[in-house]
Amino acid sequence: MRSSKWLGQLQLIIPIMFGTAIYAFGLLYFIIPNELMEGGVTGITVLLNYAFNIAPSISTMVINIPLFLLGMKILGKRQSIYTGLGIASLTLFLWLFELLIDKGWILPFRTEHDYILASLYAGVTLGAGLGIVFRFGGTTGGSDIIARIVNRKFGFSMGQVILSLDILIIGLSLFFIPLERILYTLVAVFIASKVIDFIQEGAYAARAFTIISDQAEKIADRITVDMERGVTLIPAIGVYSKKAKHIIYCVVSRQEIRRLSEIVKSIDPQAFMIINDVNDVHGEGFKEE
Repeated sequence: MRSSKWLGQLQLIIPIMFGTAIYAFGLLYFIIPNELMEGGVTGITVLLNYAFNIAPSISTMVINIPLFLLGMKILGKRQSIYTGLGIASLTLFLWLFELLIDKGWILPFRTEHDYILASLYAGVTLGAGLGIVFRFGGTTGGSDIIARIVNRKFGFSMGQVILSLDILIIGLSLFFIPLERILYTLVAVFIASKVIDFIQEGAYAARAFTIISDQAEKIADRITVDMERGVTLIPAIGVYSKKAKHIIYCVVSRQEIRRLSEIVKSIDPQAFMIINDVNDVHGEGFKEE
């Protein structure tokens, strides 16, 4: 029983460490060599590196440990553990990659002209790293802790606090790097946000059909037989007609959208269909063909 519990913990710890490793690599391999920026507390560590040549591993640890201690009560026991793991792991991998770069075993990606390429790669690596960390319940501390503390003490939303911090930090960076690099940074931040969403929501994109029809049972039977998909019939009453009817709910893969639509139209051309995006699907009996 205890071994299975430890196995479950490792299945969360290892991905969080892997995610922080990717994030640290992206920061030292793409962001700093090309004088780009990053938001949040990580942005402060980048600014300190530009202004005073302080190693990001040191500033990350120095800034995050006090924040972590302040926010422990707010974060709760479980979140504190994974936040502490994220901070320690990020610090460790930053130090490791700094060492490898100093020894010349890793040569950072530097460019004099094609900053859009650096921004693209930076966005993908930073987003992938953070996406993995967030997906498995971890954080890298920093802005998240500050946002929680300010939210609890002063009532500002976490989104407002994080956005304000990002604007402040990127604004301060104008004293150290050209405006052009800030604009490239925005490209990297945008791409990173999309990659984070992609990883958190799942790579599998499906569609959910909500179908209202007087032939609901017939349509449901046909979907079950022809497509081998699970279908749910939800009892409903039409407000205008006052008639009892069923609503069909069914999730299919992207390749099956056309097939399901054809089945519905062949049975009831007047059927009302709503199609929604589904980014992740779990449950017995559902698989992408």
